[in-house]
Amino acid sequence: MSPAPTVLVLGGLGFIGRNFVPYLYENKLASEIRVVDKSLLLTANLNPRQREAFENVEVKQKDLVDPASIKEVFTREDESSYDYVFNLAAETKYSQNERVYEERVYLLSVRNAEEAARRRVKCFVELSTAEIYQSDKNPSKEDEKIKPWTIMAKYKYKAEEKLKTIEGLNLVILRPAVIYGTGAIMGLVPRIVCGRIYQYTKEEMKFLWAKDLKINTVHITDAVRAMWHTATWYEENQIAGKRVLIYNLADQGNTDQEKINKHISNIFNIQTGFHGTITSNLAQLNLDNATDEINDKHMRPWVTLLRTNKIKNTPLSPYLDKELLYNNALSVDGTKITKETGFEYEVPQITDEKIQEMIDDFIVLNLWPINDD
Repeated sequence: MSPAPTVLVLGGLGFIGRNFVPYLYENKLASEIRVVDKSLLLTANLNPRQREAFENVEVKQKDLVDPASIKEVFTREDESSYDYVFNLAAETKYSQNERVYEERVYLLSVRNAEEAARRRVKCFVELSTAEIYQSDKNPSKEDEKIKPWTIMAKYKYKAEEKLKTIEGLNLVILRPAVIYGTGAIMGLVPRIVCGRIYQYTKEEMKFLWAKDLKINTVHITDAVRAMWHTATWYEENQIAGKRVLIYNLADQGNTDQEKINKHISNIFNIQTGFHGTITSNLAQLNLDNATDEINDKHMRPWVTLLRTNKIKNTPLSPYLDKELLYNNALSVDGTKITKETGFEYEVPQITDEKIQEMIDDFIVLNLWPINDD
């Protein structure tokens, strides 16, 4: 029996990495794991399960844009190379200057992929985003029209296109819908935080646009399983040198705003609704002001809740970025990976229980306000 693969995880202290590394560790899938991130391990909000995993793998703090650092992290102690490399590193904040995405998304991916090609890595998995597709209520397949609707997605796709041209790169590209689950601080989380705020203020929670606006999802459990599944499937089926694998990741729940609001309503026992097209279009005419008003309305009670609960530092926020307030549907067909590789989703749709798991984890880490007064 051949030894388990050696694995390099780039950007491994982020939300996805904090779930991927425990998955590898607990299932004994890798003989060696090195995690590299720009952040310090000491500053990461790790729950007990995650902490155990990270205490048993190698963790390095490095700048993954710097060529010298890249060369160093790709080199194992015996001077050999890693079998699989998973690139989870990228600037994930919205509405940043384009130069930030050029460096922290595009250049980071390209430079690390080029190093992987030079070292003949068996599989390089690039985590992209489904935000690259044209906004459409119909589910986008992998060959659908590309029209990124966030700046980050624009540079993710630019990186994808460049990576496809790198000679000798054994490439898998994954395009997930909104990933949610334990440890998330973005995606659905600001809406969940808003649910807690409206529970406190005892008001109806209303979002822009209509209830059927698609915000398709995939649970973090399935996202990390898909990453490993595609890497091993790529090697086992001897795809190297033949083609690039590209797969969307999205559950079968066809999540939209109404479904998300229903779960939040159930958990916090609040009324929810939508502003509708006319009000939303008026807000879009001056979205800067509308965004400021929305965020100001939410931040004040949130700060009060944090102070009441003596929470001094939390990454959780109700802040909704302007880029995400446009009428852009995220509708994704995630079935190709199942039809082509046999991958099966374990979490078919979002549920109250899965959202509650996220909140419970925040409570364990003392990041979530429990009391109103």
